[in-house]
Amino acid sequence: MNDYIVRATAADNSIRAFAIRSTEMVEHARNIHDLSPVMTAALGRLLSAGAMMGSMMKGEKDLLTIQYHCDGPAGGMTVSVDGQGNCKGYAVNPHADVPDKYPGKMDVGAAIGGGMLSVSMDLGLREPYSGQVEIQTGEIGDDLAYYFTVSEQTPSAVGLGVKVNTDRTVMQSGGFIIQLMPFASEETISALENALAGLEPVTAMLEKGMTPEDILTHILGDLGLDIFETQEVRFHCDCSKERVSRALSTLSRKDLDDIINDGEEIEVKCFFCNKAYRYDIDDLTAIRALGETGEPAPEEE
Repeated sequence: MNDYIVRATAADNSIRAFAIRSTEMVEHARNIHDLSPVMTAALGRLLSAGAMMGSMMKGEKDLLTIQYHCDGPAGGMTVSVDGQGNCKGYAVNPHADVPDKYPGKMDVGAAIGGGMLSVSMDLGLREPYSGQVEIQTGEIGDDLAYYFTVSEQTPSAVGLGVKVNTDRTVMQSGGFIIQLMPFASEETISALENALAGLEPVTAMLEKGMTPEDILTHILGDLGLDIFETQEVRFHCDCSKERVSRALSTLSRKDLDDIINDGEEIEVKCFFCNKAYRYDIDDLTAIRALGETGEPAPEEE
């Protein structure tokens, strides 16, 4: 089964909810970045949350970026998503490792440490929306719930989970976001709190074979759940040699001249997908000209 998100409402639209299965997407990220188990869990949770947050956007060209600026061994993480289910992300230190909290429980919070969580949304307006909060626990779900409540004034429950096998492959990955609308009644709030109390971990539900629909039904089935949309999600990077060339063209002329005068080709890797692009002296000379003229470099055949 492909990874996908379901969107739903409950309690006469006073609750909106999202759930995701992201096992294949997170396994792809683990593989291309050679992530350690704890970093698979950390980046996997952030990819899952980012995908669900991306599905909240309306425009085809809307973009969401979530960044962890942290002082733990992870060094930081960035996830970028659009509204079409395309997600990409990377960790500054993909091989970071910390002791487990206890056998079988990775300590994502220790890998992240303290710092700031920032969210930026480019919705095609004059200025992107951006919000920033202090990292609460580093466990990703707690931090994003805090962000929604403080920065967007939307009380939210965020559940995220990634289970990694002994060979480091991803066995299960997914999550949910449940949000209260401003007009939610006290009765609805109390019922939701009761439904979330003592809820088993996301990975435990996935291991039982529960789908995203099943997870939301389990939590909100008594509150008039209405699942109205399903969307596939995937790890997808839109980098290209032309895009990287444009980035290189922003270097100073002196820096480009120094690279060219070395007389050797260079290799540049995309942070998000690790794809390598090679540039020989002719390429670099053309890039220097691009920086001077602003004209686009030709795509490779």
